[in-house]
Amino acid sequence: MSISRVATAAVSEAVHIDRMTEHDLLEVVEIEERSGLSRWGWAAYYSELQTLNRELMLVARVARPLEQACTAAIAGYIVARLGAGELHINNVAVRDEYRQQGIGSLLLRRIVDAGKSCGATEALLEVRAGNRAAQGLYERCGLRIIGRRRNYYSQPVEDALVMGMALSRDA
Repeated sequence: MSISRVATAAVSEAVHIDRMTEHDLLEVVEIEERSGLSRWGWAAYYSELQTLNRELMLVARVARPLEQACTAAIAGYIVARLGAGELHINNVAVRDEYRQQGIGSLLLRRIVDAGKSCGATEALLEVRAGNRAAQGLYERCGLRIIGRRRNYYSQPVEDALVMGMALSRDA
């Protein structure tokens, strides 16, 4: 299944994908911390926003929160870098209450489209070897395991699986 077919129409109507701004960073860091990602923190995201890669930093804004008590505007985010013709996806995370609704797929589709527009010919990412849920999402979006980095992650120490996919402009 191609990455462009993964996101459903219902999700794309309820969620808007925008470029990340510095005003989004407190929520982004909160999502990062709750998701258990390797910590970047506010300063690293802010620094990344100052680079030419800022167009590869996206947030998923919720048009209609699931519950009235939910005040968070950002359901998830994705951050990538472009270099040597590769789109390297650094972080992707979705708030617990918005998982399993296609938001991660929508973010991945948009970042891949942005990477293609910037001339990337390949998309790559690392994922914890034990994170089966993320691996499943990435596989559904067209990425395949192409390698392993031993002891790549710390806290806890764990291997990373390298996943990738070729990007063609006409796909």
